[in-house]
Amino acid sequence: MGSDEAPADRLRKFVRTVLAHRNGGGGVRHDAGRAREVYQSSTMGALIEGVYDGDVSVGHLLEHGDFGLGTFNHLDGEMLVLDGVCYHLRADGSVETAGRGDLSPFAAMTWFTPEITEEITAPMTRAEVIALVDDLARSPNLIYAIRITGRFGEIRTRTVRRQEPPYPPLTEAAEGQAETDFTDLEGTLAGYRTPDYEQGISVAGYHLHFIDASHEHGGHCLDFRVEHGTVALGERSELHLSLPTTQQFLSSDLTPGNLTDQIRRAEGG
Repeated sequence: MGSDEAPADRLRKFVRTVLAHRNGGGGVRHDAGRAREVYQSSTMGALIEGVYDGDVSVGHLLEHGDFGLGTFNHLDGEMLVLDGVCYHLRADGSVETAGRGDLSPFAAMTWFTPEITEEITAPMTRAEVIALVDDLARSPNLIYAIRITGRFGEIRTRTVRRQEPPYPPLTEAAEGQAETDFTDLEGTLAGYRTPDYEQGISVAGYHLHFIDASHEHGGHCLDFRVEHGTVALGERSELHLSLPTTQQFLSSDLTPGNLTDQIRRAEGG
């Protein structure tokens, strides 16, 4: 069958389709396999050992999801990805939009489509929210992407500062970090609940970053109290692990004997 479209119009339509697929839209984003997957670059064990320079760009990460967290090269602040926008959460509590060419030594991404939602209608502490999510989750042996949006009475964050070579291990880099307390503000907590058996590959348990509704302040979440809001969970059963090929990663000893303790210290747990 013929078409009344001009060649230039057909070309523009083709380019839009290709870009949609490259950016995770269209069939790629809604592919059943991708919907179950968490794409992760490097490991938490490597980050603990001071492997702070990666070879994965923000642009590449956004091809694997519209939701996630991580950090930037030189351990320069925290990363939070929401609705396809990558935010750079800096050590002073401020927020910038990251450039697509910015590099990351560690990040975990997914396409966020929640299977489970629950309204929070009364104030809840971090421990109470964790108990709620544990109850909502089908199994402790699967990964859950978590997004909590609402009003927070209190939230305490900590954000890593940029490091310079020779890099110290993460437990040392985390010492002396400034903590920031926020009160009575709208915002979003986002991250993952990861099975215990993934410790060292990822952060076992809960790993959450925060950004306020104006996208001006945020950081790695240490504690919080939510007044009201919505908890949304996306169940994930596949992990795509992409390892760096940088010289630092290739030559590092990634088998420390006290990894769990080091991760807890570094994450503020």
